[in-house]
Amino acid sequence: MKFNPAKAIQDLKQFGEFGGVNPSITDSSTYTFLHGDTMEETFLGHMEGCFLYSRHWNPSNKYLADAMAAMENTESAWITASGMAAITCALLQLCNSGDHIITSVTTYGGTYAFLKNWLPKYNIEVSFVNITNLEEVKKALQPNTKVIYTESVTNPLLQVSNIPELAKIAHEAGAKLMVDNTFTPMIISPAVLGADLVVYSMTKFINGKNDCVAGAICGTDEFVHQLSNVKNGTAMLLGPVLDPLRSSSILKNLNTLHIRMQQHSKNALFLAENLEKKGLKVNYPGLKSHPQHKLHRELMNKEFGFGGMMSLDFKTIDKAYQVMQNMQEAGVGYLAVSLGYFRTLFSCSGHSTSSEVPAEVQKEMGLSEGLVRFSVGLDNDIEDTLEKITKCINF
Repeated sequence: MKFNPAKAIQDLKQFGEFGGVNPSITDSSTYTFLHGDTMEETFLGHMEGCFLYSRHWNPSNKYLADAMAAMENTESAWITASGMAAITCALLQLCNSGDHIITSVTTYGGTYAFLKNWLPKYNIEVSFVNITNLEEVKKALQPNTKVIYTESVTNPLLQVSNIPELAKIAHEAGAKLMVDNTFTPMIISPAVLGADLVVYSMTKFINGKNDCVAGAICGTDEFVHQLSNVKNGTAMLLGPVLDPLRSSSILKNLNTLHIRMQQHSKNALFLAENLEKKGLKVNYPGLKSHPQHKLHRELMNKEFGFGGMMSLDFKTIDKAYQVMQNMQEAGVGYLAVSLGYFRTLFSCSGHSTSSEVPAEVQKEMGLSEGLVRFSVGLDNDIEDTLEKITKCINF
């Protein structure tokens, strides 16, 4: 039977301590012990079900971690205070000085900056490749390669990563495959396809409200224990803990994710198909014109569609700025970064979320200065939205 992430969350039974349908929210930074030896064993990581200090674990974050692990079909998960914290903690746990990482040149700007500018200070080498070219990935392998890192659907060019083949390449080289699945929760299940670790910015579709910043790392029990080890765990020692109140809020929103992803996908496909018919240069994995459309179909959990992310190329930055301003004034959505919101958000990637990538690299990878990335919202009348967008473009 094919894995169903929505059913996995539905089958997870979580109750509040007093019978509440929602798990109780933790309002403590530290926790009591009945016996001194129990505290010591918890410090050493030998006690299951005991909580020590909220930077280590707390009940609210554990509830959310269990739900994320169920959704991704991994043994465990760890919750962080941002998506970047999830990415950086996971990579720093996997890599030491002298190690090597292979990654997609097309990736979120913050991730690119961490890989390009920050890791070299610690003698961790990074090779940037076209992740859709498997031969290029293989040629980049080195004896000290520890991780192949990619996004399921890359930001902002929406390239689709061949996760099963990348997993084979990584594992044959003794490396791990780490996948950022922020754009495609429920749509693609990286761990089921062979990925060792799955990371998220839960700020985006997972939470869906743009009212908090949070992240998650999904993987094996062993890896999560390593992350949380009080002596050398990266997440424990760097301390990017999520506030329990926010954790509880995200957990509730997670239970509507399947419905939201279906509507995001439905609306995005409608806009993409109709705007392409109007002669616009549209990039969306659900279109047959997309280079990896067939691959996406093979990888996806089909009931959730192709996702809510698409882009339009207006060629010049001036045209892109004018269209975005027109759309905001017309009520299409907001000129803002981020994604996964219930309203449509749009931004010019090369001059915002990918601005950390040098202009010459943007040009090499095919990122047009006029590319506008859309996070399509949950509009009830998407035909009206299409009409508004059309008027805004034909100003």
